[in-house]
Amino acid sequence: MQLEPYISDLLYRYECVTIPEFGSFLTRRVSATIHDSTHAFYPPKKILSFNEQIQKNDGLLTHYIADVEKIPYEEASKRVQKRVKYLKSYLVEGETLDFHNIGSLSLNTEGKILFEPSYHLNYLTDAFGLSQFVSHEVTRETYKEEVEYIEKVVPITTITPERRKSRPYLKYAAVAIIALGLGGLGASKFYVDNINEHNKLAQEQATQELENKIQEATFVIDNPLPAVTLNITKLSGNYHIIAGAFRIEENSDKKVSQLKAQGFKARKIGINKYGLHEVVYASYDDRLEALEALRTIKRSHNSEAWLLVKELD
Repeated sequence: MQLEPYISDLLYRYECVTIPEFGSFLTRRVSATIHDSTHAFYPPKKILSFNEQIQKNDGLLTHYIADVEKIPYEEASKRVQKRVKYLKSYLVEGETLDFHNIGSLSLNTEGKILFEPSYHLNYLTDAFGLSQFVSHEVTRETYKEEVEYIEKVVPITTITPERRKSRPYLKYAAVAIIALGLGGLGASKFYVDNINEHNKLAQEQATQELENKIQEATFVIDNPLPAVTLNITKLSGNYHIIAGAFRIEENSDKKVSQLKAQGFKARKIGINKYGLHEVVYASYDDRLEALEALRTIKRSHNSEAWLLVKELD
């Protein structure tokens, strides 16, 4: 029995997933980072590590396998023990264990387990839909040099006292402009007042005619429409299978339409704290039913789908 799918599911929700009598996978959240030389932006994520000292069975992994496979806890425990024996023998033979989307395990010369994490999945659900991108460096000094060059080539023209003396006609032109402006302002005000008065009278006349029409009208419905009964199914449940999260709401609407056309009860469940519109395949009241549907979707439709446990308003 492969343990990787069950461990991978649990790493989204828990900080520690223990394989009894073998070791534990641990997660640690790190903030978003920017690479100094490449200017690459990396979203927040969970970093994986492995501790072979933590081997005590806390029941998390075994209970989860029993719930998903619908088998008794004792049967699930036996399967885990059998798999652990195989993993240990594989390591002793000098082989490397590859846990899909988790990482690889191997023994060093001292017999200690070395873990190399995989970076294919980000187990931080808050960062779902965020990806790495590179931003070009802003070169402010270049624009500063261009502006300084333009200022040298095209100097700013100023009016000195000598120029004002040599052009006395400018004073008279300014006085003429002010006079024309004042005269135009008075004429404009008179014209606007006339228009407003005309509009007010027309509005009062139209209102009076409308009231008269309403008072004279009689409404008679000879054939009333039959009552329409709508069967509305309330979408509920705190277990949501996430299909995607979109920065643009129009893209989330398209995704909902596509999934509905494929037979899913898709819908939008709101905006997360990163401003992304979240779309779900469906929502469930029962946890086991949601987990079973999630496994089906990951196998046949979308391997990156995941389960969000959230009570909607």
